[in-house]
Amino acid sequence: MWRIESPRLIAGLTRLVLDIGVAEELAQDALVAALEQWPRDGVPRNPGAWLMTTAKRRGIDLIRRNETLARKVALLGHELETAQGAAAFEEPGSGPEGDIEDDLLRLVFVACHPVLSREARLALTLRLLGGLTTDEVARAFLVAEPTVAQRIVRAKRTLAKEKVPFEVPQGDELAGRLASVLEVVYLIFNEGYSATAGDDWMRPGLCEDALRLARVLQGLMPAEPEVHGLAALLEVQASRSAARTKDGVPVTLLEQDRRRWDQLLIRRGFAALARADAAARARGAAPGPYALQAAIAACHAQAVRAADTDWARIAGLYRALAATAPSPVVELNRAVAVGMAEGPAAGLALVDALAAGGALEGYHLLPSVRGDLLARLGRTAEAREEFVRAAGLTRNGAERALLLGRAAASGG
Repeated sequence: MWRIESPRLIAGLTRLVLDIGVAEELAQDALVAALEQWPRDGVPRNPGAWLMTTAKRRGIDLIRRNETLARKVALLGHELETAQGAAAFEEPGSGPEGDIEDDLLRLVFVACHPVLSREARLALTLRLLGGLTTDEVARAFLVAEPTVAQRIVRAKRTLAKEKVPFEVPQGDELAGRLASVLEVVYLIFNEGYSATAGDDWMRPGLCEDALRLARVLQGLMPAEPEVHGLAALLEVQASRSAARTKDGVPVTLLEQDRRRWDQLLIRRGFAALARADAAARARGAAPGPYALQAAIAACHAQAVRAADTDWARIAGLYRALAATAPSPVVELNRAVAVGMAEGPAAGLALVDALAAGGALEGYHLLPSVRGDLLARLGRTAEAREEFVRAAGLTRNGAERALLLGRAAASGG
């Protein structure tokens, strides 16, 4: 429940106290109060509203201690008076999706403010809106935990010092900050889709938050191709959620029961991809990174059976993606597609070149992919070693069990 509610609490409190750091502290104070009272009194009917009420009251107490904000105290006190009780607060996510005043969307843009470095924007937004620990943010970025911790601390101080307004930017400023926001939403979804740590394979709440924000952005900037591209990617990816586990055990893409894929989300994804293509053509532009990734996801969704997948097309799309947004992770995904289209030996050659470069050292999916390719080549002892190594690198319990199961299936 805290994972789901904390981003909304922080967003709503930031609108009131105009300080992200203070808002986070107030939210945590409310959590402490819940831990003290709920075991004794029972969990309230609307836990999120209870937390918001408690946090707002503590915020008012804090403001009252600052004489320079006396006028704000009166306004907040009146708001609390006229909104007594849990019923006065909206259920999380019940507001209109296209509402530009949405607090979560405001918080995204504040966390992505240009006074912060790109790395700080991503780390802070994942911390606040994703509800992730500093360690989990570090895993998402493939960097050291102390580095991320310092980024987050410095980002909060900078926002407070610069008195960044809690609002959605307008005009040219909005367009200039969009790329960073899209990346943040994408990272939030990814953490929900494949959790970096813990025992759960997925965190559906994060996926839902990212999907909602992507749809809000579609309404906000309908002429932007990459807004629709991101929405298309998330819709199609989310369509697989029900098939990604069976009895709590992760199921790989090729083994999923595609009858369980959500056809409504797939149709929404295809429609968003068509809008991305149309918007790009209107500008005379080539597909962007999110539209290319959405096209890859669409290839999977179009295949009724895993055997029907057009791997040659997917490999070509990854080649285009690598040219548009080069990264070692994209190259690893391309190696998977090449391995399926041209055979495991061709894929293994690409993976070995990546391993030699050292850019993905410590990234568990590198030995995982290598193990799969080795197993398909009949080199089972080597495959077993790679699966065991991958299991040792992942921080997700469900994924570790999956990898160890593959190691056992290879004869270990």
